[in-house]
Amino acid sequence: MIKNGLSRRKILGYSLLGLTPRLRAQGARPPKGLLKQIAKNGSLFEAELERYTYRQSFRFRELDRSGKPGGDYMEIRDVTFTPDGERLEEFVKGPVNRLKRIVMTEEDFEDLRHMQPFVLTEDTLWRYETKYQGDEVIGGKDCYVFRIKPRQVLHGQRFLDGRIWVDKEALQVVQAGGLPVPQHHKTEGGNLFARFTTVYEPVDGRFWFPVQTAARDTLPFASGLQQVQYEVEYAEYKRFSADSVITFGEEPEK
Repeated sequence: MIKNGLSRRKILGYSLLGLTPRLRAQGARPPKGLLKQIAKNGSLFEAELERYTYRQSFRFRELDRSGKPGGDYMEIRDVTFTPDGERLEEFVKGPVNRLKRIVMTEEDFEDLRHMQPFVLTEDTLWRYETKYQGDEVIGGKDCYVFRIKPRQVLHGQRFLDGRIWVDKEALQVVQAGGLPVPQHHKTEGGNLFARFTTVYEPVDGRFWFPVQTAARDTLPFASGLQQVQYEVEYAEYKRFSADSVITFGEEPEK
């Protein structure tokens, strides 16, 4: 995103629980090949998610120096299918843009679709360096915690530099958080991205789906610091079939 027409910065901000987890002391090392199994499950989930419709709500706020809200951006869209089964996104409300200091960019919306609902898959695992950091209980689930960072930041590709929390039984990501990279620091026209945390919950009895992303951060634009906050909610998951009739909940108030 662009600030004051000069600098760009992504709207991913604060870690809900922080990126320094309260880990238990490392016990036995995770089973050999665990990450490959996690990535395999991620690939299966990614394919399954393509069969689901859902509603995605996004609200972004600029904050002043005291933390009070200023300008904001809001949209609600349904991710659904055409009668022929093609993927379709339709606005239910908005977009409403009342931002005063920041301009949303194409990268912001790409990350909204693909980075924030992070999935580690067989196609992406090899691109990351991974390190087991210990165990932590998240939402009552005993989890492995892995530090992940890209082996190489490639032009035109997006990566997560952060952590994933993996349920020991389901071997699926139940929380992910970190900083989207690459970051482009320039005197003018910098394209920067803030930290975020996404939480997942079981939806269909088999896979853990993203349900909320939250962020709050101070973005170091060349023209000055800017606090931001945003939330993304994913709701009303429904599995699509050729015979499905897609209906969502009541439309939000205008």
